Amino acid sequence: MRMHSPSLPELHAFAAAARLGSFSRAAGELHVTQGAISRAIARLEEHLGVALFEREGRRSVLTRAGADYLDAVGPSITAIESATLAVRTRRSPRQLRLSVPPTLFSHWLIPRLPDFSARHPGIGLSFAPYRRDDPLSAPDIDAWIRIGQADWPAGITAEYLVGRELVPLCRPADLPQLRTPADLLARPLLFHTNYPGNWAHWFANVGCAHGPLVPAADFDQVSLLVQAVIAGMGVAVVQRALVEPELAAGRIAVAIALEPPVLLDRGYHLCRPAGRAPSPALENLRAWLLEQAAACA
Repeated sequence: MRMHSPSLPELHAFAAAARLGSFSRAAGELHVTQGAISRAIARLEEHLGVALFEREGRRSVLTRAGADYLDAVGPSITAIESATLAVRTRRSPRQLRLSVPPTLFSHWLIPRLPDFSARHPGIGLSFAPYRRDDPLSAPDIDAWIRIGQADWPAGITAEYLVGRELVPLCRPADLPQLRTPADLLARPLLFHTNYPGNWAHWFANVGCAHGPLVPAADFDQVSLLVQAVIAGMGVAVVQRALVEPELAAGRIAVAIALEPPVLLDRGYHLCRPAGRAPSPALENLRAWLLEQAAACA
C-alpha cells in the first residue's frame, strides 16, 4: 500500500514553526539548524502541493491551508510524543506532573493539596518549573495552570478555575474610615507592576469617577503588595484567590465588600493539549480542582 504520510521530522518542523511563528526559533527548540527546518517544510509543502506559511515581517504565519493541516495533524503529533515518552520513562499512570504559577501555587493550591492527597492517596504529584512563555506542549507535563482570557493557542483545552474576582485590600484597623469606593482615592494606591490597570478597572466597575491614578508604589509580586498593605503603605487591589490565607488570618481585610464582586476578564485556567487523552489520574485531579474552585465562588 502506498503511504501518503510525510516523515515525522517534517511534521515536527512544521508544528514547531507553526507554534512559534519562526523557523529560527523552531530550529532552536528542535536542536537543528534553521536550514534543516526550511528544507523539511519545503519538502512537506511539495508533498502536499500547498503553501503552509507566508511571511509577515519577521514572522512566519500559517496560511489557511497550513492552519487546517495543523488542526488535523497537531493532536496526533502530540499523542505520539506523549506515548513515546511514557514508554521511555515508564512513568506510572498514577503519577502526574503539573506546572503552576508560583503565586497561585503557594497561596491557593498548596493549602488545599492535603485534601487531594487524602482523597486520592495513590496519585503522586510532581511539579515542573514555571515558565511564563511555556507553549503548553511539553510531553512530560500532564497539565498546566495558567492565567489568561479566552485567547488560548489552537489545540489547547482550558477550563476556568479561579482568579477573576478583584478586591481592594487594607489593614483591618483602617476599615472604619473606608465606607465608599471614593474613600480609597484619598489613600496611597499600591499597584501591581504587571497589571497596572487593575485599579482603573475596579473603579470603573463600581462607578467611581477619578482623575489620573498615580501609584504611591508598585510591586511585581502579590506577596510584596500584601506586605506593603500590612505595613501601612496604602491600599491595593488584588485577585481574591491570591490572598485567601492572609484574609482568613485577619492580617488584611477587604476594604469595600461588593455584591456582585468586580470581575476581571482574565483568570487561572487548567490547560492541556486537546489531542492528549487525559489519564484517570488527571481526570481525578481535574474534578477536584473544579470542586475546589466552585467552593470559592
